[in-house]
Amino acid sequence: MKLNQVTVGCLDYVQSVAFYQRLGLVQIVDSPPRYARFETETGETFSIHAVDKIGTASTLIYFECEDLDAKVANLQSSGIVFDSLPKDQSWGWREARLSDPAGNPLCLFHGGDNRRFPPWRIDHATTEKGTTS
Repeated sequence: MKLNQVTVGCLDYVQSVAFYQRLGLVQIVDSPPRYARFETETGETFSIHAVDKIGTASTLIYFECEDLDAKVANLQSSGIVFDSLPKDQSWGWREARLSDPAGNPLCLFHGGDNRRFPPWRIDHATTEKGTTS
């Protein structure tokens, strides 16, 4: 099984499309005013769909960035407001937090090898980074 995409609700289609384009996602489906799909540089997809209201957020969307600090600085210069700036976390990631126009929480992060191979990983099939038993 492979994760294909994540979809979040949006309250203002035009505003949300512009926001995700400013984050650097490439829009590949445009079906206003209800649905848009975007693609990352490496082919993962993410979409928005119009809803009447957003409930209490229970999902945090993570987008990994190679040079997190430069990405955050670039986004700030384009007017994106962050809730927290890049900070090293105890689990080995560097993270910055923000919200999209509908209030959906997002995390831009750099996890490096710790994304898939944290020191505490429960390892059933992989004996080393990149190899299987």
